[in-house]
Amino acid sequence: MANFALIGAAGYIAPRHIKAIADTGNNLVAAYDKFDSVGRLDASFPECSFFTEQEQFERFVDKVKGTKDEIQWLAICTPNYTHDAFIRYGLKNGMNVICEKPVVIHPKNIVEIMKLEEETGHQVYNILQLRLHESIVALKQKIDAGPKDKMYNIDLTYITSRGKWYYTSWKGNNHKSGGVATNIGVHFYDMLQWIFGPVKKNIVNVMSFDRVAGVLELEHAHVKYFLSINAECLPENAVQGEKKTYRTLNIDGDEFEFSKGFTELHTKSYENILAGKGFRISEAQNCIQIVEDIRNSTPVGLVGDYHPLAKRPLAKHPFGWDDVKY
Repeated sequence: MANFALIGAAGYIAPRHIKAIADTGNNLVAAYDKFDSVGRLDASFPECSFFTEQEQFERFVDKVKGTKDEIQWLAICTPNYTHDAFIRYGLKNGMNVICEKPVVIHPKNIVEIMKLEEETGHQVYNILQLRLHESIVALKQKIDAGPKDKMYNIDLTYITSRGKWYYTSWKGNNHKSGGVATNIGVHFYDMLQWIFGPVKKNIVNVMSFDRVAGVLELEHAHVKYFLSINAECLPENAVQGEKKTYRTLNIDGDEFEFSKGFTELHTKSYENILAGKGFRISEAQNCIQIVEDIRNSTPVGLVGDYHPLAKRPLAKHPFGWDDVKY
């Protein structure tokens, strides 16, 4: 049984990590979050020490060193812009780290953290759960076994509607979240480059506070993508249940279905990591570079072979802020 600490216990993704720690037979010793709505801890770890002040959390981590409660693993479920600092904290304090995606916002931080891994002798693992999805693993095996000179034509559409709260939160601040491409697209870009090879060309057609559309030329695929958090971009009859969400991946005219099978992927990620087979931070370099390049691109407009939804009229920011790339 390994001892874990978790930073970001009140966040959206934290319950999946809490469940994964429990499902793998490990113990959550300490948790920290600025917000105290963490009753979710009761189901699996009612004895977990919880802190709303970082200084108190860090003091506890120091205090339990050398005892039965010494913490070997740190799970990070905090806002994107804080990942880098918390990863460094974990490594410098003798812990291996499991971090949600995006592991960091800027590729240069990955290089620096890899050096810190060498110095400390501890490792950082990234949650890249799409690589563990059965349908996606089968697709990769099919592509790997197929013609080596084939180019696939892919259309990726992902619209996951967000309300006005999004723009007040850190997620609506590009400096803190990395923007739409990073916030909701980084795992798709990772999946595509993992299956179809590295990026040869990265073109952005449209980029706004609520969407991004462009083209990725991969080694074995031509990918047109459209990502948005605006419900006005939804195609007709695209609403799934009560959630205004639409996700499709079309490969050479055929729909690729992977909407199910996500329930246990965090637990599977933890099983692999604890067995020494997880995805190290170095494996996130390509997808972090992709979103960095998108974020720093100047959109070319509706030219070339762009995604059809890129033609949707741009929206006005709900708070009246100028629609500029920042």
